Amino acid sequence: MKFTAQQIADLLNGNIEGNGNIEVNSVAKIEDGCHGDLCFLANEKYTPYIYTTNASVVIVNKSFTPENTINATLIKVEDAYTSFSKLLQIYNKMKFNKVGLSNKADICKDTSIANDVYIGAFTTICEGVTIGKNVKIYPNCYIGENVSISENTIIFPNVSIYHDCKIGKDNFIHSGVVIGSDGFGFAPNEDNNYNKISQIGNVEIADNVEIGANTTIDRATMGSTKIGKGVKLDNLIQIAHNVDIGENTVIAGQTGVAGSSKIGKNCMIGGQVAVSGHLTIADEVKIAGQSGIASNINEKGAIVQGPMAFDIRDYQRAYIIFKKLPQMYQTLYKLKKENDS
Repeated sequence: MKFTAQQIADLLNGNIEGNGNIEVNSVAKIEDGCHGDLCFLANEKYTPYIYTTNASVVIVNKSFTPENTINATLIKVEDAYTSFSKLLQIYNKMKFNKVGLSNKADICKDTSIANDVYIGAFTTICEGVTIGKNVKIYPNCYIGENVSISENTIIFPNVSIYHDCKIGKDNFIHSGVVIGSDGFGFAPNEDNNYNKISQIGNVEIADNVEIGANTTIDRATMGSTKIGKGVKLDNLIQIAHNVDIGENTVIAGQTGVAGSSKIGKNCMIGGQVAVSGHLTIADEVKIAGQSGIASNINEKGAIVQGPMAFDIRDYQRAYIIFKKLPQMYQTLYKLKKENDS
């Protein structure tokens, strides 16, 4: 897929300096740019590369003034970073613009499939499924009974969505994701083993959510496990039954959230965080990586850290003392010996 510099400038409301007819067919980092590549310059740290890059076209801020000769064609815009991001979104939409139902897909008759949908080979669409306009479901997926998927959602290969789950619009669900598997619910019995507790709820995922590869979201015991609008989940995250994650919260990889915990809006949770069950975390809370949350966080905007997490500033002060404990012990030991003698 080729575009001229002028076509790109028109999309971005930018101005051309150089050859407007030069064509690009790929994107690259400015330091790695080759002929036919489109790059951008937003960080001054990378300015030297604009004089040596072999890229055909570079997007720059309007305020940029060259100090030496530049071989590439420049497209000057108000904000190079924002414009390049916009361009990548357009490129992605064109790249994922697949349409059609594979004759190797297994699609039940009792389904509702809108226009401009793509369903790849060896995907199974069960009875009662509703699929909105422009949804893309890649090969080897499983969509269970009575699932609904709203418009413009993209589901990458090898995703499983169990029965009765609801998926909003404009979502990205990456490979290996499992939505709606049973929550971890067992009750001890008189024979000293466990009876399974049936999980009869579902999962509801709102709009504009992104779920990373191999993340699992368990169905509710009753009611719904809920992922709010704009939530971003990294790879390898475990969300247990009846969890409720508020709007625009972001969670990094290898984090686990135990059952029935509620996480507020606009929270930021680092990697490898463990959240115990039946807890409440307030809005705008920030949790540092590898922290353990064993009690409620009620303060809006709190920043916490630590294996048993508490205020990050107190934790960092305590950690300074912790590192000095061997030295402090030696000092104390010497004082004790002197006192004993």
